[in-house]
Amino acid sequence: MVIPPPVRPDRVMKYLKPYVLRMHFTNKYVNAQVVHTPTATVAASASTQEKGLRLAMVEAKENTRDVAAAAKIGKLLGERLQAKGVPAISVFFKREQRYHGKVKAVIDSVREAGIELV
Repeated sequence: MVIPPPVRPDRVMKYLKPYVLRMHFTNKYVNAQVVHTPTATVAASASTQEKGLRLAMVEAKENTRDVAAAAKIGKLLGERLQAKGVPAISVFFKREQRYHGKVKAVIDSVREAGIELV
């Protein structure tokens, strides 16, 4: 059974940030997705687990979990957001995440792709 998202009044909705960037890093891969908060759907996502990107990185003998891989994911995610017409996003940091290293690489690459950060 699918639970629909809650219906919120307009006075609340204008203070919510509709598109939120969430990042997840494992020992092997880098994942990033942008979630549309009001409808609880994924607007765009990118990962080094994607078959095309993973095979290209393995052929070039690149790592799928370092800062360079995070920068590629951010660039790819930014391009996908541009194609969907998403002008701006906000960033959700987990408790252990700081604006440093892979997190910084993803955010800076998304910003360089032309997406505004709110």
